Amino acid sequence: METWIEAGRVTVNGKVATIGTRVMPADRLQADGRDVRLASTAEPARVLIYHKPEGEIVTREDPQGRETVFTRLPRLRGARWLSIGRLDVSTSGLLIFTTSGALANAMMHPRFEVEREYAARIFGKLSDEQGKLLLTGVTLEDGSAHCASLIDEGGEGSNHWYRLVMTEGRNRIVRRMFESVGFTVSRLIRVRFGPLQLPPRLKRGQIEELQPAEVKQLLGWVERPAGAARKPLRRGGVQQ
Repeated sequence: METWIEAGRVTVNGKVATIGTRVMPADRLQADGRDVRLASTAEPARVLIYHKPEGEIVTREDPQGRETVFTRLPRLRGARWLSIGRLDVSTSGLLIFTTSGALANAMMHPRFEVEREYAARIFGKLSDEQGKLLLTGVTLEDGSAHCASLIDEGGEGSNHWYRLVMTEGRNRIVRRMFESVGFTVSRLIRVRFGPLQLPPRLKRGQIEELQPAEVKQLLGWVERPAGAARKPLRRGGVQQ
């Protein structure tokens, strides 16, 4: 289906669909001008949040035999877990998994600019000029990149922590940005992805599943138009 969408052969309500286009039960979905019926018996979307430890890789199988995040996930019948974004082997923190391809596409597609928030530890401290460069833009081998926000969170000794927000998820983007201004990130933790935050109670290697009401509100969050106010969703009392 993704190949058909990329070829412009799929429409929703008469408009050419793109990867990430939301399709609701009342919408008219067509492929090559023919109506496509959506299965009304489809299982509701499920969402997991996982505290990834360092050392695990985000892939289903690894030729080197390293442990992957997928080995910890609950088994499914008739569906599979999709990772919403990735983290490199040395990065820990929040990973989100879902059974909904539409939700995964909506949260990962670059045009939606969904925020990713990180805590980064470096050896040393950024100068004012280096901080401004990270905010205004640095040049990398695959194009320019910048932080949406950057907060100095202090530190002890030679180690210094920064809290930063990105609106894209290119490979090793945070590490490469700090390297471009002369610093190596010694520890990197993703603490938020879109509206979902890493709960303090969720220890490394642990998994929690969102309740159906929380999944419903998450789906509502991604359906909001660009520019609409978006608040974090809170576990055990979800707010939009």
